[in-house]
Amino acid sequence: MAIVDDPVLIRRPDPERLGAALVDSRARTLQTFAAYERALAATGFRIPYSPEVNPPLWELGHVGWFQEYWIGRNPQRQRGVGADPLVRRTASRLPDSDSLYDSSRIEHTTRWHLPLPDANPTRSYLARSLEQTLKIVAHGESREDGTLYFAWLTLMHEDMHHEAAVYMANSLGIPLELDPPAAPEAARGDSPAQLIFETASFQLGAEEGSFAFDNELMPHRVDVQRFQIDAVPVDNGAFAAFVAAGAYQHPEHWSSEGWAWRERAGARCPRYWRRAGSGWQQKRFGRWDAIDEHAPAVNVTWHEAQAWCRWAGRRLPTEAEWEMAALSERHSSARAQMRFGQVWEWTASAFEPYPGFAPHPYRDYSSPWFGSRRVLKGGSFAAHPRLRHPRYRNFFLPERNDIFAGFRTCAE
Repeated sequence: MAIVDDPVLIRRPDPERLGAALVDSRARTLQTFAAYERALAATGFRIPYSPEVNPPLWELGHVGWFQEYWIGRNPQRQRGVGADPLVRRTASRLPDSDSLYDSSRIEHTTRWHLPLPDANPTRSYLARSLEQTLKIVAHGESREDGTLYFAWLTLMHEDMHHEAAVYMANSLGIPLELDPPAAPEAARGDSPAQLIFETASFQLGAEEGSFAFDNELMPHRVDVQRFQIDAVPVDNGAFAAFVAAGAYQHPEHWSSEGWAWRERAGARCPRYWRRAGSGWQQKRFGRWDAIDEHAPAVNVTWHEAQAWCRWAGRRLPTEAEWEMAALSERHSSARAQMRFGQVWEWTASAFEPYPGFAPHPYRDYSSPWFGSRRVLKGGSFAAHPRLRHPRYRNFFLPERNDIFAGFRTCAE
């Protein structure tokens, strides 16, 4: 449905289009959960504990709860009503849902031991919460009220959880019909491998007036020195050369934290890679296939990206460099645009607040993670197009390799 992918929807929210986007996002959630059900229903949806992901039934219930909590039960979306986010206007449509799905209060390990409803009552709860949401969005609160903001919040939240369900399916070997990261289109004769940007003052961050997460706001100017950046992310062939050179056995290519991670993990190659004769295979959703040497490397940690850069005499771009390159159509080497959107791309930048940062009502979205995560940009093949825009800031721990992350580099 073109109407839910249209970037105009972000800039000028419209209740009808927003409602269609919410329906579309929920359909994606349920379609992917159906694959989980085929694979796991016989075992009661039990999967091995992982600090990286949540139990599948918890994930499903949580997206419905989040939508109901921030729209159907939220006094903050109406002007003149008390702003305490802990005081809900009505009870949940699912008894005890707050004690089951509130991620701000329920510690991660606890989620694996909760008395969660089965799949059918959980789906029924999601249907009721979506029905309520669509009625609220359609019936008349104005742009000055909070309804459209909170509807956008729940939409983007569900999109992000859907991508998490996709990369968890990949780690569990659950089959999904989803095209993997693809090699970029053949470069035109006038399309350079490297893009050059001259020293400039650049506005980092999103403007007010369209939906943005709190950590993306507070636009401010930064001075960016001249830099040269890859037109496309590092591909599998280039990363295989790093492995073949024995770089996983040489600590001089790694930071001290990266080498400590490599030793703990016992890593000898990227996650989901294995030797096949003289080449490599990559596991995708339970199936081993020969790697496409021209497709972007994926499922690599920040530590591996950093090590590759040291080995190759390159460096990761800063967040400002990446965003400037992605938003610019002109640079000194040629007219071209930086291509992105197949894999999330690690940057050199720590996830920190912009100057003047102020948390939005969902206070646990950004603030608890400042300083401990690294910024990723660009979007992945599994991310909804709504998330694939240059201002969006993704953020993960540097040792994560279950997410669909790769990297591009800059000249030192």
